[in-house]
Amino acid sequence: MLGLCVLLAGTLGLEAGAFRTVVIDPGHGAGDLGGHYGKVYEKHLALDTSMRLEHYLEASGYRTVMTRRSDVFISLPKRASIGNSHSNSIFVSVHYNYTWKRDVSGLETFYNNSRSKPLAQYVQAEMLKRVRCVNRGVKYARYYVIRNAKNPAILVECGFVSNRRERNRMKKAGYRDDMARGIAEGIAKYQLARRSGRVR
Repeated sequence: MLGLCVLLAGTLGLEAGAFRTVVIDPGHGAGDLGGHYGKVYEKHLALDTSMRLEHYLEASGYRTVMTRRSDVFISLPKRASIGNSHSNSIFVSVHYNYTWKRDVSGLETFYNNSRSKPLAQYVQAEMLKRVRCVNRGVKYARYYVIRNAKNPAILVECGFVSNRRERNRMKKAGYRDDMARGIAEGIAKYQLARRSGRVR
């Protein structure tokens, strides 16, 4: 925890390119369960992981904004609007994956434009350092919340609810905590790259 805080805190200068706010978007909510198997619902996993992410970022000095803090439904336009209402920010939508192919597993991170791709790359890399999973890569997508974002925005898929092994892992708080730490560390690396001018 201390090492993470030091890394994140070191990224919070006022240099050109730095950002202060992270808008965290826990996917789904209320009647929109997201991917689910039995009583394991994506909406709960995403919210828990997002709350943990918020904790790590705030402990390191970032300002955070959550699109939801409880089991409520927030429309996609509203989620995008919340993100766009905060200048000098980035947008991170947290999800867990699902497919009818039960053997499919792994982590993947989506972006919609070249400005957001470096953020996706840093977050994907740091998540994989925290958990041993198949690397499904960094991919372009047209998901509403990232397609309509004015700031750098990504959508993170933290494993497959439909895969028995990954489902058993994500049910444990330690796994969700590792995912949150990985995302936070990716954001910190991206911040450093922004400050140094390596990415815009």
